[in-house]
Amino acid sequence: MCTHRPYVRPCPAPTWPSPRYVPLRLRVAPSRIIRIRASLSRIIGRVERSASSRSVSLVTLRRVTAVRTDGFLEPGRGAGLLDVLRRRYLVKLLVRKELRVRYQGSILGLFWSYLKPAVQFIVFYFAIGVFLGLNRNINDFAVYLFSGIVAINYFSEAFGNATRSIVGNGALVKKIYLPRELFPVSSLWVAIVHFFPQLLVLIVGALIAGWRPSPVQLGAGVLGFLIVTVFSLGLGLLFGAINVVFRDAENFVDLILMVATWISPVLYFWTNVTDAIGTGPLWWLYQANPLTAAVELFHLCFWFPATDETSPVLPNLGWIGLGALILSGLVLLLGQATFRRLERQFAQEL
Repeated sequence: MCTHRPYVRPCPAPTWPSPRYVPLRLRVAPSRIIRIRASLSRIIGRVERSASSRSVSLVTLRRVTAVRTDGFLEPGRGAGLLDVLRRRYLVKLLVRKELRVRYQGSILGLFWSYLKPAVQFIVFYFAIGVFLGLNRNINDFAVYLFSGIVAINYFSEAFGNATRSIVGNGALVKKIYLPRELFPVSSLWVAIVHFFPQLLVLIVGALIAGWRPSPVQLGAGVLGFLIVTVFSLGLGLLFGAINVVFRDAENFVDLILMVATWISPVLYFWTNVTDAIGTGPLWWLYQANPLTAAVELFHLCFWFPATDETSPVLPNLGWIGLGALILSGLVLLLGQATFRRLERQFAQEL
């Protein structure tokens, strides 16, 4: 505020508006405005022609991509595992991320996928084969044992990692919407990455023992792999969704994985089971376990062609394998249905 005093120079009269606050006015030549409008018209025309050439209706677009008209994605309204097939590049990114995080700062890196099953094989071989004398009853017991261990390790890693995949990627689930099935599927692929080095070691050991498989026996190995893959993915979707709401599911899965080695013929021959419990209802329940069929199919693929022993194959193993694959498919459908039902609560629970 200016105060007039006799010895002070009078303040100039205020002017409004001040030159500092004069609104900025852009002067554009009319010819340039015409050119800008023409360019915008051409761009809009191209967009309209592109949209009309695709001829995709809004109803079809919502059905395929589960996108609402306001532009947001609705959890639980997608196509489930079919969305994963459409976004295979995201599966590759998640698999690379998980492998990079797992082996970050590790000296051995992927070599751990060889070392862990090797140590497990040595422990079981000496504890079960040498100390308990089971290697005297089963020829080429090392191949028999390791073929079962490879199948069970694949199941354990795929099932266990898929169960923890949603909670482990909680930051991604809360920030952006992706098909949440991407996380269990990527965990399954990580297990496959670790499965093939073990399979390579098994093949080398079987070749040393004289492995000469027939096409039927190779097909048995492929069927066993499919059973474990479908069964572990179905259980992973089921318990992965439940684990978001009830964290006790993770500990329950650890119990299942601890028992899985002993409820399938990995460390013993299947005839030991019939000698102990007979061929009654418990035996049929034992055969209904998909892991029993998968392990026996691996034995048929890798152990039988490498041994001279004339041990009997599990009766009706082919039909049991097909039944196990169908049962695994039903488990996959149940896991997918449960996953989609609980999917809307993931962001809230995490």
